[in-house]
Amino acid sequence: MSQRKALIVVDVQPTFCEGGELGVEGGNDCAAAIAEFFAAHGDEYDYVATTQDWHIKPGAHFSQTPDFVDSWPPHGVAGTPNAELHPLIKALGIAHHFKKGEYAAAYSGFEGHDEKNEDVSLDEALVAEGIDALDVVGIAESHCVKQTALDGVANGYDVRVFTDLTVPVSEELGELARREMARAGVELVESSQV
Repeated sequence: MSQRKALIVVDVQPTFCEGGELGVEGGNDCAAAIAEFFAAHGDEYDYVATTQDWHIKPGAHFSQTPDFVDSWPPHGVAGTPNAELHPLIKALGIAHHFKKGEYAAAYSGFEGHDEKNEDVSLDEALVAEGIDALDVVGIAESHCVKQTALDGVANGYDVRVFTDLTVPVSEELGELARREMARAGVELVESSQV
């Protein structure tokens, strides 16, 4: 029996792209590459969802003197244009959206809830759809993509991260993240291998 697959697009928001509050180099190109991939392969997925940082009062996650490990400058502020989906991702018309981090730090998409129904987590939605396997893409590879992928494995899914459809905060942190994901059983592949 073939697997039911989901595509999870993690935190592709202007806040994490060039010019945003926590802009990652290559963020806009990453959004464009994901949009191109989705145009070619979106119909191969049984379920597609986005995640978004959507901070209201996330406590110590925001700091005026951030350490860039546990505390960060304000970003992904709920209701601001930079917290919305990147325009190229918004234009794809994806139906399912999960928001995370309203009142605390949240790196994994599995910490989010359905924007239409706060009682539904990403895992519950995937279970309801009978999903077995996840392809994870988005920003940033070293943080929210990594954590979403690790939680996917921990929740029993077969997980792939498309290395050409994500960007890390820095190359060094990206390398560490890739090693950690590989150790946990995440498959790291280029989207062209699909």
